[in-house]
Amino acid sequence: MEIEDLPLDKKIILFDGVCNLCDTSVQYVIKHDKKDIFRFVALQSELGKKILQHIGINTFHTDSVVLYEPGVSYYYKSDAALQISKNLSGIVSVIGVFKILPSGFRDTIYDYVARNRYKWYGKKESCLLPTAELRSKFLE
Repeated sequence: MEIEDLPLDKKIILFDGVCNLCDTSVQYVIKHDKKDIFRFVALQSELGKKILQHIGINTFHTDSVVLYEPGVSYYYKSDAALQISKNLSGIVSVIGVFKILPSGFRDTIYDYVARNRYKWYGKKESCLLPTAELRSKFLE
């Protein structure tokens, strides 16, 4: 898939495909994405790399989650998490109240968790392979 072929009516979550915490988060988003808003791409995939290059994000600055709205905008770190949560059903949708905190403070906490995620939650040898049922949610 090429950048120009991305669905314009979906928000794309780029995630660390080998991170257990990220995998659990993706599964949570899928379960609570009642309006079918999101599609998913592993940061490590060729498409993930193309998207990051297209929007000008250096992987040195972010390595865990990016939310890309084709033709509109992109978010990373805590802003991405807050934007994603406000589109979900259930209690997680209220996480948006943390938007009142300064982004530097939110990102410091985010970076701390991101730096330690492999140590705390583990790491896979390879990216998640979606089931046939969920394959349409993942872009290649």
